[in-house]
Amino acid sequence: MVDEPTDTDESMPASTEDASEVVEHDIDKLLSERDEFKDIALRLQADFENYKKRVASTQTDEVDRATGKVVEALLPVLDACEAAFSHGVEGVEPVWSSLIGALQKQGLEALDLLGKTFDPALAEAVASEPGDGSEPVVLEVMRTGYRWKGKVLRAAMVKVRG
Repeated sequence: MVDEPTDTDESMPASTEDASEVVEHDIDKLLSERDEFKDIALRLQADFENYKKRVASTQTDEVDRATGKVVEALLPVLDACEAAFSHGVEGVEPVWSSLIGALQKQGLEALDLLGKTFDPALAEAVASEPGDGSEPVVLEVMRTGYRWKGKVLRAAMVKVRG
């Protein structure tokens, strides 16, 4: 026995009005899905942009850290040049000046602490002399301290009065 379609068959619209409702429902559903996929795409795009920024920042940090290690390895050379210059050795000043100049262009900064209030984050007090009880002041810099791109690379060794 073959079933013939009837007006009560739910799979087929009974009229044009019903067909129109089905089409509108399908369009609404498609628009909803489109908006959902669009939101997903926008979120993915934002996540990817954040990822790119994070990777670039990490790479920059890694380069700065690696360069800082190279600079830190050169600090004994700077110390030797500074000591030779202070003892009057001829011909050292141009080499020392050139080396410190090149490193300063890359972000090295010598800490200028003489006569300033002692800061344990910047200097290590290796000698002291009694003072009047006020804040300790740097009297002498025994070894220059350096800052690399805003961070203390090596604390200075100083004599304080305080």
